[in-house]
This record gives sequence, structure tokens and C-alpha cells, in this order.
Amino acid sequence: MAVPDMVAWKIFARVKPEAPARLDLWLAATVLVSLLAQWIGPSLVRSLGLLVAWVAGLALGLRLARRFVFRPLAHWIRQRLLWRLRNRLLVAYGFIALVPFVLIVLMAGLILYGILGQLSLYVMTVELERRIGQVIRFATWLAEHDTEQRVRSAPYAYPLLTDRLPGLELLVRTKQGRFVYPQDASLEEPPAGWGDAGGLVLKDDVLYVWAHIRREPSVVVALLPLTSRFLASLAPNLGEFTFMRFDEDFSQPARRVRLQRSVAAEAEGGPTPNRIPEKQGRLDILISWFTPYPVYVWELPGLVENEVLQVRTRPYAVLGTVFAQKVDFAKGAVPAMLLIVSIAFLVAEMVAMVIGVSLTRTITGAVHDLYVGTERVREGDFSHRVRVRGRDQLAALAESFNNMTTNIQRLLSIAKDNERLKAELEIAQEVQAQLYPRSAPEAKQVNLKAVCKPARMVSGDYYDFQRLGESLMAMAIGDVAGKGISAALLMATLQSAIRTQIRHCLEVSKDRPAEISTSKLVAQLNQHLYAHTTPEKYATFCFGVYDEQTGLFTYTNAGHLPPILLRNGEPEFLQVNGTVVGAFPFARYQESSVRMEPGDLLLFYTDGVTEPENAYGEQYGEERLLALLRRNHGLPPEDLVCSILEAVEQWTGSPELQDDITLLLAKRV
Repeated sequence: MAVPDMVAWKIFARVKPEAPARLDLWLAATVLVSLLAQWIGPSLVRSLGLLVAWVAGLALGLRLARRFVFRPLAHWIRQRLLWRLRNRLLVAYGFIALVPFVLIVLMAGLILYGILGQLSLYVMTVELERRIGQVIRFATWLAEHDTEQRVRSAPYAYPLLTDRLPGLELLVRTKQGRFVYPQDASLEEPPAGWGDAGGLVLKDDVLYVWAHIRREPSVVVALLPLTSRFLASLAPNLGEFTFMRFDEDFSQPARRVRLQRSVAAEAEGGPTPNRIPEKQGRLDILISWFTPYPVYVWELPGLVENEVLQVRTRPYAVLGTVFAQKVDFAKGAVPAMLLIVSIAFLVAEMVAMVIGVSLTRTITGAVHDLYVGTERVREGDFSHRVRVRGRDQLAALAESFNNMTTNIQRLLSIAKDNERLKAELEIAQEVQAQLYPRSAPEAKQVNLKAVCKPARMVSGDYYDFQRLGESLMAMAIGDVAGKGISAALLMATLQSAIRTQIRHCLEVSKDRPAEISTSKLVAQLNQHLYAHTTPEKYATFCFGVYDEQTGLFTYTNAGHLPPILLRNGEPEFLQVNGTVVGAFPFARYQESSVRMEPGDLLLFYTDGVTEPENAYGEQYGEERLLALLRRNHGLPPEDLVCSILEAVEQWTGSPELQDDITLLLAKRV
């Protein structure tokens, strides 16, 4: 939004009668009423109304300026001017370097201005005091000598003084009479009450240099008219010196004190040198300075006023007076040194500015490149790289940004691979879920329950049950070495091989009751896995057949954890009568059998139940499993499975499994 549009929008928004707007209306109404009171009210009301109008108008002006000028201006500065880092750095450099430099230059100029003005006044007042001292000393000499010597020597001394004190008038009063020098002088004695005094005196609003010396019975009065030419002779060509009356009423303009223009001054002729010097260059500015100076009042004995001595001069005139002909070397060397120092300062400032601009461009360029890089990254372009310039921290920052984008690009590639692998694992999980039996087959005497909880997305554990004819039920459980995809693939191979073997046995004995030898079937499975898998691939396996007519359970345990038979609340382990399958081609397997009575429970499990560890590294173990079975032997298979899983989870203290857990329960009813 442009600045005028933004200001107009703010003005339109303030039209609503909100609390700040109502206050503004009240202030405006107060100003109008106060101004109307100037025409219709009495004097007291007019004065009070003017004061109220000023206060209310000032408050209203400040509020409106803050709302419609300062706030929009500050917003524009923050949002537009200071948004770019380069502008912020330039502003910062301005406050850090330029503003102090300008303030130092300004302070130095003000100090030099005051020093030159004070120096010119000092030169003038020193010379003026010296002339005043001459007048006072001569008057004192006249007052302290006897009358005869005074009268005899005064005519000879007076001409010598008038060369340096033109227009000097003397009045000497003694017992012998009254003497005046020169003879045509109209000098009179001051009013009674004056004692010894000397300096400047204001007589008839005209300044004089005077001395009043009383040595009874003699009185000497010396009066020297203070002319412009006399002031100029004190400090020739230094500047214009004037005296101003000090008035306590500051509302009145300052009044100059008139200077006496005597007959001698009229005879001098020509322009007075008490004037502002001619300008010698651009830097030769006008200097106006002042100082208080004590002045007596002729009509009021003993009263001293502080009048204002003002000088108007120029720097070259002051320096020319200070470095006079007696110090010609300094007169030429000092300006030259000042010029050299000024040029050195200017060169140093320019060099500092060039270095500052260069550093600023380096910083802002690096930040701009990083900003462009972040914008490209936000758009999804992680192949963008920032230019690395130099070997400083900004270059290290650019390298870090490039390394970050490289790592992000690599991580995105890994993430894509992980997503693809995850999708494949999900597919493998779905496929593996199809390999497990969907439900237990119907049986008259046996209640079957099985569960498999993989530690990862796919499991290396295997369980299966299948009906073989009218009275036989096959049950199998296995644990493939390893975890993950490779174990799942071997588990699928194991499931496919065992079902193929069972199908083959059923086809062979289709004309007579099914007869399956568990030892032969496990031996064939061992040969198949050894022939079609790598040597390090093997599995523990337990396969059994239950006969419902006789209640006899025949099984072959190939290196698997021994099944547990729970009878009358007391568990016991069944035999392990063979080694693992797929590892040794010459392995031999045997068969074992056990008769299951009504109420007996047969539990098959993998090492994911007994080998999980708690926080102290202690395994759950078979003893705790047996104790659990003793406590819960009366539970149905479904509830018993849940209690086993819950006990293992409480033991590890984590819902995450350390290994695949597979349970298969068969309970005779």
C-alpha cells in the first residue's frame, strides 16, 4: 500500500466515533469555544480562554500529528525503508559514525566560534584596560604631587598623553584654584559622593574613559571620550566593537550606547576602522560575540552597571591579529597545519567510508544470497547453492547453508526410499497376513487359539493348523533366525514347503485314512530348506498331529522351545527330539507322542515370550511363564493369551516388542 493511500485509509478509519476520536472532538470544541470567547467575553475571560485555546490546540495538534504523521511515517520507515538489511546497516552506520562525526564537527565549530569571539574581546579589553590604567596613573600622579609641581609639569605631560589618548580632558581642583586642560575644555566635577574611581563611565548616555582621584584637599578628574576610532585603535582591523545597554526587560530591543565624537575625531576624517573586516573566503564567516563590562554612571556615585561589549569579526582577522608580524613563521605555519590536518581528516573519513561501504556490500550481498537461497528452498528447489566468497564467517555461513541443502536433498532422497520401502513393507505385511490361517478349523474335542505379534512390520515367526481328514488336526509353529524381510521370506518358504508336504501326504493316502509321519515330514522340510536357502538361514520348528478319536498328540520338535502341557494346573515340558531345520542335511528327527486328557492345555510359544528383558537386563524366563500358567490355568485360551502378552509388556515396561511373539494354544474340552 502506498504512503498516501495508507494515510487516507487511516484518516477514514479515524472517522468512526471511537474513544480517541471523541477526545479529539472535545479538544477541537474547546479550541473553538475559547476563540469565540475572545470576541464576546470580558478581559479576564478572554485571557483565560486564550490560555485554554493554546493548551487544547497544542494537545490536539500533538494527537493529530502522532496519529496521521508520526505513526504512518514510522510504519513506512519500518516496513519500507528499514526492511532491507543494507538500509538498516546504512542507518546504523549513520548513527554510529556519521552522527557522532557531525556532532564532533559541530561542537568543534561552536568551540572555535566561541574561542575566536572571546579571543577578539580579550585582545580588545586588554588594550582598553591598559589605556584606562594610563589615565588612572596620570590622574593619581597629579593628585599626589604638590600644587606648584603639578601646575608646572602638567602642560608638558598632557601633550604626550594625547598622542595615545586623543581628546583627553583634565580637571584639577586644589586650594589654589581650579585648572582645566586643555584650556577650552568644558569638563565639570561629577556629583558629590564620588571617591577614587576609574574605568568607563556613562555620562549623558555617552561612554567615556575616566578617572576620579581624591587626595584631600585636591581632586583630579580625567575624562577621555570613547570614540569609534579610539576603539579601533585598541585592536586595529580586528572587528567592530560596540557597547550595548543591558536592559532587564528582554522584550525591548537592545540599545547601543552612543560613542562620543569629539572635535579631534571630526578632524581625523576618513572611514572609521571600527568596522567588520572584509570576507577573505567561504570559511571566513561572521562571528558575533559579547561579554559584560562594568560601567560607572556619572549621575549616581558608586553605581556600577554591567553593559554588554559586543564584537563582530571574522576568523581570518582574529588569526591575523593573534599571529602578528612578530611571529611570521607561526602565522604561515598554523593555517598550513590546520589545512593539512583537515585534509588528513577528510581523507581518513573517505577511506573509512569506502571501507564501510565495502564491508556493507559484503554483508548485505551474503545475506541477500542467503535470502534468495531460502526462497528457493521454500519453493522446493534444494539443488540451489549459495556463492561462497572469502574465508570469513559469512563464507562459513554460506558453506553451512550449502551443506544444509545438500543434506536436506540427501535426506529427502532417503525419505523417498524409506517411503517406498515402507510401502513395500506394508504390502509384505498384507501378504504375510494372508499366509497365516484366518481362523481355527472346527474341532469337536480341541479348542484352538493362535496369535502372532511382530516386533517389526513383518515377522519371522510362523504358526499354522490344518485339518487332515475327519479326525486328525495338524499344528505347527516355527521361528526363523533373524528379523525383517529376510526372515519373513524364509517364513513364507517354510509355510509353502510344509503345506506342500502335507498336501502330498494327503494325495498319497486319499483312498485310505490319512497317515502322516511328523518325523519324515520335518526331515523332508529340512532337506528342502537346506537345498533352497543360504547356509546361514535356518529355523526352529515344531510340528504335531492330534487324533481326536484317540486323544493322542504325535509331534516332532526340531530345535524349537519345548511345548508346555498344562494338566490339572501343573505345567510340564514336552521333549525336543531334533535339531533345527535348514542347517544340516544329515539331521535325523524322531517322533514323540502324548495323550491329552479332557481339560489339558498344550502351549506352543517362541522366544519372544521368555527372552524379553526389563530395565535391569533380566529376562522374563520360563519360570515366570510357568508360574503364570499355574495361576491362570482355569482361564479360556483367549484370556490366557491376553494375560501372557500383558505380563510380558509389564515386564519390559514398554509397549514396543523386543522380539516377535507367537503363541499357539490347544485345549481339549
